[in-house]
Amino acid sequence: MKQPIVYWFRLDLRLDDLPGLQAAIDSGMPVLPVFVLDDDTAGAWSTGGASRWWLHHSLASLQAELEALGAQLLLRRGAASEVLPAVARECNAAAVYCSRMHEPWSPAMEAELHDTLEAEGIAFKRFPGSLLFEPERVSTGGGTPFKVFTPFWKACLALGEPAAPLQRPARLDIPDSVPRGLSLADLELRPRNPDWAAHWIDLWQPGSRGASDAVSRFLAGPVADYDEGRNHPAREATSRLSPHMHFGEISPRQVWHLAQAACGADPSLAKQRDKFLSELGWREFSHHLLHHFPEIVEQPFREGFANFPWLGNEDMLSAWQRGMTGYPLVDAGMRELWQTGYMHNRVRMVTASFLTKHLLVHWRRGEAWFRDTLVDADLANNVCGWQWVAGSGADAAPYFRIFNPTVQGQRYDEDGDYIRRWVPELAGLPTRHLHDPSAAPAEVLAAAGVEIGTDYPAPIVDHREAREAALAAYASIK
Repeated sequence: MKQPIVYWFRLDLRLDDLPGLQAAIDSGMPVLPVFVLDDDTAGAWSTGGASRWWLHHSLASLQAELEALGAQLLLRRGAASEVLPAVARECNAAAVYCSRMHEPWSPAMEAELHDTLEAEGIAFKRFPGSLLFEPERVSTGGGTPFKVFTPFWKACLALGEPAAPLQRPARLDIPDSVPRGLSLADLELRPRNPDWAAHWIDLWQPGSRGASDAVSRFLAGPVADYDEGRNHPAREATSRLSPHMHFGEISPRQVWHLAQAACGADPSLAKQRDKFLSELGWREFSHHLLHHFPEIVEQPFREGFANFPWLGNEDMLSAWQRGMTGYPLVDAGMRELWQTGYMHNRVRMVTASFLTKHLLVHWRRGEAWFRDTLVDADLANNVCGWQWVAGSGADAAPYFRIFNPTVQGQRYDEDGDYIRRWVPELAGLPTRHLHDPSAAPAEVLAAAGVEIGTDYPAPIVDHREAREAALAAYASIK
């Protein structure tokens, strides 16, 4: 009987374009698919509540796809460095294959896993699959990691087109005997008491089929308005691929080549395509930074920010989390996040800027909240995004770039559709007063049925005063 290869699924929950899985199949040996819920290794950075909901449904989708090939997904939980050697012993495996990941704890965990398996005569091999370009392939002329996006992306593009995606395997030979595992319900990934995500299945379609549908829908229409439309949260101009890509339900190579195929024959779409692909580039850049500078999950990338005088006001943080700041665009974004597990990217920047610069609350508090409430809570994207907005990150916006949330609403939610959807108590206000309701005349507020302080809060900080305080705080560390 041939010894099997254990294929360890991580954040690559798909069958298409998966180099490690294809290598296992090409070996001619049986393949045992395994997923390990490893909260032990990630510790404080383990998957948040919203993403656990997505993970449950993504695993269910992967299970169904594997069953269609005559295989099954073995589920276990615990430290992967301990669970995988145990599984390998149980099925007398010849090797463990997996995709490469770039979280700060991965190198040590993978080294421990390698040593344990090697001591028992079991091979351990990692394969690319989560990025377009492996971090070591992209470096400056001096051989150092990039710290600025534009030259980084130019260097990526100079490497040439990513290879064509691998096809989905037509079959998967499995071992004669499969170890016992847990049921999906045993992993307890879905919320209970209360089930605050009960309605999310009507909003999202986790799994590779959902990823394929999302990219097809985007490339069939919204991509034509991407360059400008992506800044307007009420428009359907974004792909909403981020949770699918975080869980590896579609590979970046697939997205790249699908975008090229859909837009390549239409010159009018070239600008939109390139802008969309550059957003894939920002994802690459974030993982590049996380790989080379893993300390950024806790420490500011720009060392000068280590002494920034954050205030840490818990009441202010709570008002921001609940969408009760008195700034309609900020509140709309925070309520969209809570109700859907998602927030439009423009609004993410505005809400993050408000927390770190208007309220002077540490970016780590905001990152932790997003990590728990976003279905697409990717560690690299989340940390780098928060540091970028806070001014402490790589290629960060100048600290004095402090978004005025009222002006941002007027500019990017010009008709007020986004605010009216997520802050319904303000829906009756005329658009000219919607973005700054506390300044509306009393008769306008009365006609709309809005009493400031009762139906909707007054602004918890004054924009002008908050901006001056933020600039003074920044001046103290320059």
